[in-house]
Amino acid sequence: MDLVSLVIPAMDEEETIGECIRRARAVFEEMGIEGEVIVADSSGDATPEIAISLGAEVVRPEKLGYGNAYLAGFARARGRYIVMMDGDLTYDPADMPGFIRLLESGRADFVIGTRLKGQIEEGAMPALHRYLGNPLLTGILNLLFGAGISDAHSGMRAMTREALDRLHLRAGGMEFASEMVIEASRKGLSIEEVPITYRPRRGASKLRSFTDGWRHLRFMILYRPGPFLLLPGAVALVLGLALTLFVLRQEPASELRAHSLILGSMLLIIGYQTLLSGVYIAAFGKTYGVEGSGWIARILTSYHSLEKELLAGLAFLGGGVALGLDVVLRWRGAGYGSIQEMQESMMAMILVIIGIQTIFSAVFISLLLLKSGEVNGR
Repeated sequence: MDLVSLVIPAMDEEETIGECIRRARAVFEEMGIEGEVIVADSSGDATPEIAISLGAEVVRPEKLGYGNAYLAGFARARGRYIVMMDGDLTYDPADMPGFIRLLESGRADFVIGTRLKGQIEEGAMPALHRYLGNPLLTGILNLLFGAGISDAHSGMRAMTREALDRLHLRAGGMEFASEMVIEASRKGLSIEEVPITYRPRRGASKLRSFTDGWRHLRFMILYRPGPFLLLPGAVALVLGLALTLFVLRQEPASELRAHSLILGSMLLIIGYQTLLSGVYIAAFGKTYGVEGSGWIARILTSYHSLEKELLAGLAFLGGGVALGLDVVLRWRGAGYGSIQEMQESMMAMILVIIGIQTIFSAVFISLLLLKSGEVNGR
């Protein structure tokens, strides 16, 4: 059978790394396969010395981080099949055969262990992760990318060398787990799940529930800004515009209509800013190397669109300034006393804010896209 590479990220795992390596080697021997163990280590304890004494190859990532550890380990792996597993014995090396056989059979390019369909021992996974965080984030990932899996954050995985070479993996932190599933789904890899056993960790956990959860969600927003920002922003913008125009068409002005005008203005500005935030993320995604952010984002971040957006921003700003000057002149004509020009004042404010937002957004996005070279071509 072809060489199997087991890559283990480790940070201060001297209590468990030795047993983890011994169990893995026992599985290789039982299956009659040649296997190598690579420990991507960022420890300050005896973890690397223990790993080396047991015949493992130890690599030192240049940067800290879950993703950086795996990227360093993948760079050294020589096997046709690559298995991923933590070194804290929360995952059992005895589950590896199911992963390897699926890859060897050709039924799967990428295999991920599912704890939620397997066995979770008491105390292994907090209730917040088991019943809320993991299912919620996995559901969002499945909805956006069609991965069709039950446990997107499982740390026990395996893939063929060909599959790994097709994945464009760059994330250095915990979001690496989501990036791998997203890339596998987007590249059309055959994904299978294997039920596994998840055991309590020995020692203090390095997971940070809300921080790590946000990292995963943020990464999904990078790949799909539309559902998170572009669509909600467009809805708020349309509602705000409709309410504002409705109030402006009414005569005479009243206190109730004034309140409606303020609400419409807020929705309009908030919606527009949210929409622009989605465009910012889509532009950053281009520099990061993400493709397929959606046709709306691609149009809004194209070179020719940015030129038009700059001109539109100048037009909005000019209109707002002109309307504002008219209000000031009327105010001066009234001897700087009380005037009934609330609607005109609100419209001047809206136009100026939108104009400035549009101008700075066009400039910022064009500078951001300089890295990808897209603003240089015509």
